[in-house]
Amino acid sequence: MKLALFDLDNTLLAGDSDFQWAQFLIEQRVLDREVYEARNIEFYEQYKAGTLDIHEFLDFQLKPLARHSREQLDAWRSEFIQKKIMPLIAPGAHDLVAKHKLERNVCIIITATNSFVTAPIARILGIDHLIATEPEQKEGQFTGRVSGIPSFREGKITRLEQWLDKHNLTWLSFLESWFYSDSLNDLPLLKKVTHPVAVDPDATLEGYAQQNGWPIISLR
Repeated sequence: MKLALFDLDNTLLAGDSDFQWAQFLIEQRVLDREVYEARNIEFYEQYKAGTLDIHEFLDFQLKPLARHSREQLDAWRSEFIQKKIMPLIAPGAHDLVAKHKLERNVCIIITATNSFVTAPIARILGIDHLIATEPEQKEGQFTGRVSGIPSFREGKITRLEQWLDKHNLTWLSFLESWFYSDSLNDLPLLKKVTHPVAVDPDATLEGYAQQNGWPIISLR
């Protein structure tokens, strides 16, 4: 058995779904542009620089979910997927996923972006398993808080190992493992797999990949 892990934003997607979701809500006038746009850009720059405080960001990102009904959120999300996400799917993403599925590898998207935004994207990409940051829910409504450990940096390893344990698996269950990512934030998990692959990487990850002989590919 073999394991294939895929980061989502700026890897399988040629853009960031978390950033785009906030921008979409701003464009829909759900969020005030003056208040939210500069903050959204600031958080995105922190993420790219590797300095993001994930809990501060999630407080910003998840609170709007608590202010609206699930019915309304679902309607916005459907429009968001069509308008913002479909054009961002990297040209090579489907072929890469199909290659691993053809080899019957266990395929998982593992992303810091919350599962409300990313679950339909995983389905579009044909990947059954998703490990994402989980928004807390009570009686079917979002509370605006995070549930459990965010799937970010070292948290991706923790969440993956929790997933493996739930499925009666460990790292030793897999002869080989791949992780495809663009981001310096994913170095902890990239170092854990047998086949780390830098995909359209940021400058830090590109340099690290070159120094360590990791493959560097583009899906765009």
